[in-house]
Amino acid sequence: MLECRDIVLRREGWEFTADLDLQPGGRIAVIGPSGAGKTTLLSLIAGFLAPDAGRIAWQGRDLTGIAPGKRPVSVLFQDQNLFPHLDVTRNVGLGLRPDLRLSPDQRDRVAQAIADVGLGGFGDRLPANLSGGQQSRVALARVLLRARPILLLDEPFAALGPALKSEMMELLDRIGRDTGALMLMVTHDPRDALEFARQTIVVQDGHCQPPQATGDLLRDPPPALREYLGGSIGG
Repeated sequence: MLECRDIVLRREGWEFTADLDLQPGGRIAVIGPSGAGKTTLLSLIAGFLAPDAGRIAWQGRDLTGIAPGKRPVSVLFQDQNLFPHLDVTRNVGLGLRPDLRLSPDQRDRVAQAIADVGLGGFGDRLPANLSGGQQSRVALARVLLRARPILLLDEPFAALGPALKSEMMELLDRIGRDTGALMLMVTHDPRDALEFARQTIVVQDGHCQPPQATGDLLRDPPPALREYLGGSIGG
């Protein structure tokens, strides 16, 4: 279980709070207005921010004072964080070793991860020679290779069109089933939440509400969430 216990973060008159229990293998959307604290939640879990009070723990192990690179967490950002001067193979290989001194077995694992996301034969291409969807697949391959039990996604497919986004959601679904990772995805689109997440966390004015069943929440959203989503609520 991932515990965000009595979390408080204060920044220049703004306060963020969270008290959450998130089960392993869960798929959870994080939704709310811009500036509400969605990315703040992910940054606290990843270790990019330190809370002023409370603790974050995974399977009983306190992560609060642990550096980001040593946490059981992978993060996928909207810009994919690909290095433009490195080809696909080396970008993915960074998931295993930052110095890219890979053993033959590790090189085989990199090739397999690339194939698993449908990019077999693309290993020598630079990011500039890939489509947006292909770049997203490279980033997912690197995450897949890291094999961390917590995957945080900060609007990773926001720049993609509907067809490509749906394709990436299907791939993410398969990765989740194969790895059993707990996945939290920040999104502004309720359709993404419905497609991806069994549960949804609403973040409003710096406060994280406990996860709720996504379908139930979006069928009858509370007034603040309904006002934020407006006409984007389907049905």
